[in-house]
Amino acid sequence: MTRLDDPAIPRLAAELPDAVDLPDVLLDLAVPHEDINELVRLRAGLVASPELLDLLERAVSGLLWRPDEPGGGTGLPLFPAAAGAMGRCFAVFVFAAALPRTRALHRERGIPADVSRRTLADLGRNLAVHRRRFGTTGLSVPWWPTRHFRGELYQLGRLQFERWRLGRRTGERLASAGAGVGPGDLVLGVHIPDFRGPMTPEACDDSVARARAFFARHYPEDGARIAVCHSWLLDPQLRRYLPAESNIVRFQDRFRLAYVAKEAEDSTPVAFVFGGTETPRELLPRRTSVQRAVLDHLDAGGHWYSGQGWFRL
Repeated sequence: MTRLDDPAIPRLAAELPDAVDLPDVLLDLAVPHEDINELVRLRAGLVASPELLDLLERAVSGLLWRPDEPGGGTGLPLFPAAAGAMGRCFAVFVFAAALPRTRALHRERGIPADVSRRTLADLGRNLAVHRRRFGTTGLSVPWWPTRHFRGELYQLGRLQFERWRLGRRTGERLASAGAGVGPGDLVLGVHIPDFRGPMTPEACDDSVARARAFFARHYPEDGARIAVCHSWLLDPQLRRYLPAESNIVRFQDRFRLAYVAKEAEDSTPVAFVFGGTETPRELLPRRTSVQRAVLDHLDAGGHWYSGQGWFRL
């Protein structure tokens, strides 16, 4: 039995927008214009299939199960590559059908309308990331927006902040690093979305200040005192290539490093900096200091690793 089939999950009706309203709903979620026609076409196939409609209802029910609880919900159904466009886009319909309940959840929490709108617009950003990399409509990481639609993650200026409950390994590492938190404690995960302009110190200062006020007001019961970031941007090796006044080094300066992963993640910075990993390395541009840093390090036989850092709110 998969979690989507768990009888303990109450079934919710999937409020999928009709074909007339769907384009406006998608545009409100910042879905790129070039993806609208494909999604409207796929909607017709979805509503014509009793099996897909049943799966949609179970997915929406699982997504919204125990909302507000970090790490809750059931995830999303997985589709094989042979499912084509429907498999790549099914999650978009899950989010569109869950949207009225997510907005109601935000209203109950008193979340400002502009914060709600900008947070949920990350769905469109992720469709844009997929199109930049693959040239098609879809979500490369369909589980990522589940956090937004469950009330776990919010866009607050340049950065995103996620209500995150520490697991055993990360909690133990942070405890040993002196963060004052451990397994099971709530912290704020920091994320750096694409298509938001430079990650300047001023923009990050503004985001952190917003986060302090936002979570103290809207989630006072969490009592989050620590912000945590897990990213290749925290690899200390970047300091060999970038000046001390660069945005990335200044971002690293905010954090105390808890640990660096042992497994190399060379494809991660290439995907984030260049939009994908399919282009041969010798054809990638070296116009910016970050592009040169990523490629020069790999060309010299080095590897990139993710770092885990934290700071007190």
